[in-house]
Amino acid sequence: MKKINLSAYHPILNIEKHIIFASNGNVVLCYKTDLPEIYSLSEKDFEDLHGSWFQAFKSLPTSTVIHKQDIYQKDKYRADKLPNSTFLQQATHNHFKGRGYLQHNSYLFFILPLDKALNASKFTNPFRKVEKGIHKKMDHNVQEFIASVNDAVSFINNSRKVSLVPLNQKEILELTNTYFNGFNEGFTTDIQLKGASIEIGNNHFDVLAVNNELCFGDVVQSSKTNDRFTSDDFTFHQGFIDGLGLNLNENHIINQIIYLDDKHKWRKLLDKKIEELNKSSNFGTQNKVVQKKIEAIVAKINEDDSSRIIRGHLNIVFWSPEAEQLKHIASKIKTEFKELDIMPHYPKGEERKHYFLNSYPCFTSNFSNEDLYVTDLKHALCLYINNSNYKSDEEGIIFNDRQYNIPVLKDVWDERKKRIKARNFAIFAPTGEGKSFLANNILRQYFEQQVRLVIIDLGGSYSKFAKLYPKDHIILRYEQGKNLGINPFYISSENDLTPERLEDLAMFLLELLAESKTTKAKEVAIKKVLRYYYQYSSNDAHSLESLYQFVDDKKNSLIETLKIREEDFSVYNFLHILSEYVDGGLYSFLFNVSEDQTYKIEDKRMIVFELDEVKDNKEILSVMLKLIKSAIQRTIWRNRSERGIILFDEFAKQLKFDNVLESVEFYYQAIRKQNGAIGIILQSINQLPNNSTSASILENTQVIYSLRNEKGYEELKNRLNLSSHDLNQLKSIRNDLTGERKYTEMFIKIGKESNIFRLEVPKEVYAAYLTDGNESEAIMAIYENTGDMEQAIKEFTAIS
Repeated sequence: MKKINLSAYHPILNIEKHIIFASNGNVVLCYKTDLPEIYSLSEKDFEDLHGSWFQAFKSLPTSTVIHKQDIYQKDKYRADKLPNSTFLQQATHNHFKGRGYLQHNSYLFFILPLDKALNASKFTNPFRKVEKGIHKKMDHNVQEFIASVNDAVSFINNSRKVSLVPLNQKEILELTNTYFNGFNEGFTTDIQLKGASIEIGNNHFDVLAVNNELCFGDVVQSSKTNDRFTSDDFTFHQGFIDGLGLNLNENHIINQIIYLDDKHKWRKLLDKKIEELNKSSNFGTQNKVVQKKIEAIVAKINEDDSSRIIRGHLNIVFWSPEAEQLKHIASKIKTEFKELDIMPHYPKGEERKHYFLNSYPCFTSNFSNEDLYVTDLKHALCLYINNSNYKSDEEGIIFNDRQYNIPVLKDVWDERKKRIKARNFAIFAPTGEGKSFLANNILRQYFEQQVRLVIIDLGGSYSKFAKLYPKDHIILRYEQGKNLGINPFYISSENDLTPERLEDLAMFLLELLAESKTTKAKEVAIKKVLRYYYQYSSNDAHSLESLYQFVDDKKNSLIETLKIREEDFSVYNFLHILSEYVDGGLYSFLFNVSEDQTYKIEDKRMIVFELDEVKDNKEILSVMLKLIKSAIQRTIWRNRSERGIILFDEFAKQLKFDNVLESVEFYYQAIRKQNGAIGIILQSINQLPNNSTSASILENTQVIYSLRNEKGYEELKNRLNLSSHDLNQLKSIRNDLTGERKYTEMFIKIGKESNIFRLEVPKEVYAAYLTDGNESEAIMAIYENTGDMEQAIKEFTAIS
């Protein structure tokens, strides 16, 4: 056969849902395999996956063929999932569009051979049509087989790490046509078999195989050390043959075929083989090696009742448009096999052609004994690829994968709460590692997804990115001796005085009064005072000063009039403590405002409070946070359907004071009722006091970002209960700020899922996030002239 035209020799008779009835009599159940992300698995994860495959497959009927097919194709990143409307979105879209990467698709096929026969001759024509006894519909044998496979698939899907999804008719035909069309796009072609070569359209194909027990070295295991990321103080693991997967970076297919044989039949055959080798008069070195291997297999079978004897075949089909390139790819594959102490077989001529054709799922029952090694199922499953490309969510924040630096969308909001119950986040990184840069990247994307942002900043890190959206942002900067224009007591009409508003004002006053133990009686008492004040105060401009004066005027009769107890509302304490905030008191300037100015922030989607000048004053900072909180409650949190984020940057400076931590904890409690999230940025988790308040904050923080920290990550591991693999991932972080593609790496944990991601941005985005240095000053100088931040960034990137 020199030429194969698929339309004349189509291998499929019929397809029902995900079941192929093949023209050679085989029945094939077809699944897409959804695997975990590369680098996300620990040594134990690899062991667990190996155990899951074994438990699922060991009880399948004798004569079942299992074919796992992993297809890797060079591709260009299309960027069609990336937003492309704003200035920075367009820059990101254009930066990554067309970037090369290796696309991986994994499939699993369960084959019921015709008459359960697994004794093919060396060269069987895979396209032969078999009429006698052919499976054309669901007979009893087929239904029993399907039931067994369904059990195995359910077991795998319940393991949670891997899921098997049935293929549909369209996907099966597409896969078939793509395979026999040689992965050529834009045209159909025939398979040309010229002497020793396989040519399909523009592509040349070749094969390397593991088809004999002698190919294997002494050790096969579920995982091995990843030399690239392992260091002296930790070991990073990868799957045993991962070097032949995504890391190969070439067009190729890994086919692993397992024939489930009768254990007792093969034990007898192997015993007989050992006997023959013992009697052999030409007892040479090769015979000794073979005998030793077979004896080891038999010993394993005899020792382990759960063992399952199999015949297996592993091959790698690879291709390139350049025939000469095949030698280079073969060399890379052989090098990887050598690392694993495996000696591959290089099939030639007719054998190569049949290896290629029989690696199509309908034909995998055609391998002969000469093409198969004999071993235990556990041994064969060590050769499974158990991970794949990074997974993009349907929506989310753009990061980059660790393999090719292509964008990955991660849904760190999780609207349906599939991964996390609380979407609050924390960023940990020492000075200079880029935590504000990362925060800018996350917040900017949220902002462009219509999420409202409130940034409480002690470092001035967000003004440049905010200025890209002049109509949508406001920056409220504290200046010495001035107020922020927030009057929590101001109401424009009686309708404003809702029960919720009274609750908020009561809490505001109790916090201002520093009531450490707030009882229900105290809350009710202060609400009574507030209602009385709003009911009988003649002053239209309600304020703290006005309230203070009202209580002072009524001090002799207030307790009796409102029927409250002195211990629940101390008039003396009220007047004494609040005297600092009114009528020329030390901090009266904070409340020196009559009409509330918070309406200015109502229609702004980004509100930045810059409190740099107040960071060392415990009292003012604490009051500022309370005032900001009241403004947020009255504006941003009024619409609970609207998404919002509150970020505390330079959080450690705010945490120096106990009452600030208590105030922040309130945000965490209140955010539960809102469609929102809170973010904190810390240099180290040790900056968060080790107390119950901090524990509550960390417990409600389920998205963790950590950048590189040379001092280590032990405290992070201990306080956040990270796994040993999380710690290994953290230790494996490597930045590259000098190469052609500059990036920083970060650890991201969303609920229980974790991995290392990269952050690579185009020059326009880099310029927008810069917070200090000469470059930042240069951009701001251009902005002062143009008054247009987008224009300033364009001019800067054009000359830099």
